[in-house]
Amino acid sequence: MEASTAELSERLQRAGIKPTAQRLAIYRYVAEEGEHPTAEQVKAWMDRNFPKVSLATVYNTLNLLVQAGELRAFRFPHTDKVVYDRNTAHHYHFLDEETGTLIDVPAEQVHIRTDLEPELKVDGIHVVLRGRRRH
Repeated sequence: MEASTAELSERLQRAGIKPTAQRLAIYRYVAEEGEHPTAEQVKAWMDRNFPKVSLATVYNTLNLLVQAGELRAFRFPHTDKVVYDRNTAHHYHFLDEETGTLIDVPAEQVHIRTDLEPELKVDGIHVVLRGRRRH
């Protein structure tokens, strides 16, 4: 369901981000349309829909959204670029190696057991399942 501009603006304000037109456009794309896009993919979308926005503005906005907890940033084995994820809930990813598509996998569908030394403190686990989608 697509959020209204007022709803997106309110989310940004709650996150401490001034909701400029450029930021709202970038946020709308990543939060509602983009599927794990890179900054370059966001920039290409902006060029088609909101011309004259620099790549620096795209990067700065994406970084603000990550710092505010509205997006997550990951590096995956299939690309050297950072990928932005609108799903901020705890989850994992499945990489379709045939298409390069990333698919969110709910955390409860993957069972991980760690048996680490007590002095090791885990701050997070990022799992990438790799394979192919069956047709």
